[in-house]
Amino acid sequence: MIQDLSPEELKARLDAGEKPLVIDVREAWELEKSALVCAQHMPMGSVVQRLGELDPAIPIIIMCRSGARSMQVAHWLEAAGFRSVANLTGGILAWGERIDLSLRPY
Repeated sequence: MIQDLSPEELKARLDAGEKPLVIDVREAWELEKSALVCAQHMPMGSVVQRLGELDPAIPIIIMCRSGARSMQVAHWLEAAGFRSVANLTGGILAWGERIDLSLRPY
């Protein structure tokens, strides 16, 4: 089952020293507008072909702009056998509204 993870929960985990794999599935032009430094870029269209790069033993958090694309990718990962998958609820927009006000919404 895919976990919903709020921006506050992700920040708390990062602040506690946890190192989940945060994957940003947005396009490169979107990252130019705002991005999380801790996130690895893997555009949505490349995820299925790049599954071999991911370690199913590491918790994975998927993010996008608002949470819709990332939820779809989280479902793909779950179907491929990944068991520790979470979706960042509200995506970078929620992160910018509630955690890092310096991020520009787009």
